[in-house]
Amino acid sequence: MDASYKTLLVEKRGQVDWLTLNRPEALNSISVDMVGELNDYFGKLYHDRSVRVVVMRGAGKAYCAGLDIKEHGGRDPGAIPFGGGFGFQGWLADVYIKMRRCPQPIVSLVHGPACGGGFAFALASDIRIAGESARMNAAFIRIGLSSCDMGVSYFLPRLVGASIASELMLTGRFIQAQRALAVGLVAEVVPDDQLEVAAQPWVDDLLNASPMGLRMTKEGLNMAIDAGSLEAAMAIENRNQLMTAGSKNFAEGMRAFIEKRKPEYTPE
Repeated sequence: MDASYKTLLVEKRGQVDWLTLNRPEALNSISVDMVGELNDYFGKLYHDRSVRVVVMRGAGKAYCAGLDIKEHGGRDPGAIPFGGGFGFQGWLADVYIKMRRCPQPIVSLVHGPACGGGFAFALASDIRIAGESARMNAAFIRIGLSSCDMGVSYFLPRLVGASIASELMLTGRFIQAQRALAVGLVAEVVPDDQLEVAAQPWVDDLLNASPMGLRMTKEGLNMAIDAGSLEAAMAIENRNQLMTAGSKNFAEGMRAFIEKRKPEYTPE
């Protein structure tokens, strides 16, 4: 366990970090300390080749209930982080940018409420698995704000389409686990106490990719979603394939496939 954080638990299992939001007494709501620690954690991941996959979850009864409104209301104005000139808004927003920028795929295990900024944590992940108790919403609009916050207006329509995104963002209604599965927002729904077990096959499949191939697939997919043309997307694909084909792990992957065995990749 990484003992340097107060609001997060980081358990290292080989090449996988199991990251737990650890404020169960507050439904893992987002505090100033949590934002600082998430910025630190995801920022460091960009330069950490030893971590290949991140599994993100919440302790206790919730994934993340969103902003800690009680703390937010009583905060000393002089202690608000600069956040690129946008204060706390910009400081928290940077967490989601770092989640997308880090080369490691993020698998989120969502149970209980995932609201507002907590919903955005799930959306910023690469794969989402829901517990049966999961319920997610763009809670911002229910407290007098716009639902276009923390990347939700970017992530959600790309995941479920503009129609469902409009429904959820304009009303703040909850989407429950089974409907989230039906619209493709989550990959599967399992009993809450089976979330960790359900995550393992996904982790295993991710680790069966070569280190460079996995990183470049996340990067290439991010770029292709916003590519201006087929040619622009293919330019990234061609670059990625030439780079991965030049790796010694490509030859190992080919041998393992022919020999019907698990590949033994080396760090790269």
